This record gives sequence, C-alpha cells and structure tokens, in this order.
Amino acid sequence: MTTEETAVAATSGGGETASTPTRVAVVGGAGFIGSHLVELLAADQLSVLVIDDLTHPCGVALPATVEVLEADAGTPEAADALARFRPQALVHLAAKGGVNRALRDPGDHIRRVLASSVACFEAAARAGCQALLIASSGGAVYGDAERLPASEELTPAPRSAYGAEKLCEETYLWTYRQRGMRTVALRFGNVYGPRQDGTGEAGVVAISSTRLVQGLRPVIYGDGSQTRDFVYVADVAAATRAALLSSISGSLNVGTGRETSVREVVAGLIRASGSEIAPDFQAAKPGEVARACIDPGRAERSLGWKAQTSLPEGLALTHRFFATQPARTSPAGVRPAN
Repeated sequence: MTTEETAVAATSGGGETASTPTRVAVVGGAGFIGSHLVELLAADQLSVLVIDDLTHPCGVALPATVEVLEADAGTPEAADALARFRPQALVHLAAKGGVNRALRDPGDHIRRVLASSVACFEAAARAGCQALLIASSGGAVYGDAERLPASEELTPAPRSAYGAEKLCEETYLWTYRQRGMRTVALRFGNVYGPRQDGTGEAGVVAISSTRLVQGLRPVIYGDGSQTRDFVYVADVAAATRAALLSSISGSLNVGTGRETSVREVVAGLIRASGSEIAPDFQAAKPGEVARACIDPGRAERSLGWKAQTSLPEGLALTHRFFATQPARTSPAGVRPAN
C-alpha cells in the first residue's frame, strides 16, 4: 500500500461509512460524466443539487428529484445556492474546453476554469461541505510518465496548460484538507461513452462517432500511434460514486491500466459502424503526450472498484447511442423530467 493509502482509513468494497453524505452538489451534473453520476445518486435517494452553465449539456433529462441551477460554478448565484442547500459533499466535474483551447490562451483558461473552480470550492467550504471531489486528468497531469501504467506515487509533470491547470486545482485541495475537509482528486483516464459532446475539440471517440454517423471520415492527428487509457463513462460514474461514499482522500486513478492507440480506437468505431470508410490523417497536435496509461490499483484496493466494460463493448454502445440521437443544437432536454 502507498503512504497515501495507509494515512487514510479507506472503506473496502466501496461500502458506505458513518459519514455517508445525504446532500450532494454536483457541478457539471447536466454534462457527460455528471449526468451519469447524478442518476446513480438519485437512485440512492440522495438529495442532489446540480450546478451547470449548460454550455455542454448531455441532452437527456435528469431525474425529477434533482434540483438544477443554471449558472457558472464560480458565480455569486452558485455560492448562494450552495449556502442554501448546505451540501455535505461537492463533486466538481465541470470542464470548459480541453487541451487545445487551453494551449491557445492559457491565461483565459486560468480565468475561466481555475478561478471559477476555486471560488466554488470556497463557497462549498463556507456552506459547511465536508468532502470535496474533483475531476482531474491522469494523462494530462502525469505527462510523459517515466513508467506506465502511471501510479499516484509518480511526481506529476504536465506537458500542457490543461494539465497544469488540473494540477493547480489538485494543489488547492490541500488547503481545504488543512481546514478539515476530505478531498479527492479523481485522475480520470480518457473517458468515453454515450452523452459525450461530439461537436467540440476534445473526445476522439465522441467526435469520431459523430463524423461516422454523418458519413464523414474520422480524423486522426499524427500517425495515430499515441496511446491513451480509454475508460467507459458508466465505470467512471461508478468509481466516482464509490469514492464519494467512502472515506478515501488524496489522488485516485480511475482507468483500466491498459494502453490503446488512437488508431485502434478509430478502427474499432469504424467496425462498430459497419462502415469501410478510411480515417483522415492530419498533422499532429503540438504538446500532445505520446503515451498515457494509469494504474487503477489503488481504486481497486481501497474501493473494490474495477472497470467492467471492455473497449469493444464500450465502443459499440457508444456508436449505437450516437447513431440513434438527433444532432444536438441547443441545451434543451437537460432539465429534470416531469
């Protein structure tokens, strides 16, 4: 066990503890990962407040029991909602642009993302929140790791502005741990699956699925040999729920421990679509990590969690979702169902 594991009395098997929260705020809860988590928490009959600016809605209705505030997480409106709701735990899953957007304007990325996130953390702390979980990124935070799969014991070395911002958020968590809060940085692998936005710049599976449904060639940047740890969204939501309902603290990898090249993933999506279309190879993107894969051992030991969805199964489910969905042109459909 790592030092971080022995320092915290983590629950085994993802079991609940005496401090299991009953009131949870989910920032980005109307989005890709957030909506899957919110469904799990609603099924647990927890009181859930979703704070989401609805710029990247998942396109499905949230459970009717969920309260939704349309606002940026760092605004006074969000702070007022947290003060009123008084969450026992907050899960921050909101994202505003990926690696490329952060690369183009790192200063703007910090203003829009880090400042908003820290303001939300502080508002939650002042509202009496006892646990704070955030979405970090294994591939972006570890950078070109000295060994793979990368474990939580490795020193982070982000290569991108996106990864540096994620690491900044993790650093801020330490200040809240000093104030008595339980904090967890969930270092996700490359999350994919139904409800991901396939119209943006990030998410090779969602973007490729969208293009295939439209009869367009999926794009591969570089030769496609770059590898990632692709993990299915339902497994990620389950890991997040398990961490939320446990007593674990610190950093936690959420991935499969397996490397898969972008070229293999795109080929798998083409097979799932029944198409014979060829990928469109374009120039590689600057600052991209060549290989990324994270060790999920701590999550398995501490939470009893392990990714259950194989890549072929996950790709087939993802393509099926995109093939049956209309093009998303507005944030409609993210309000609670009646």
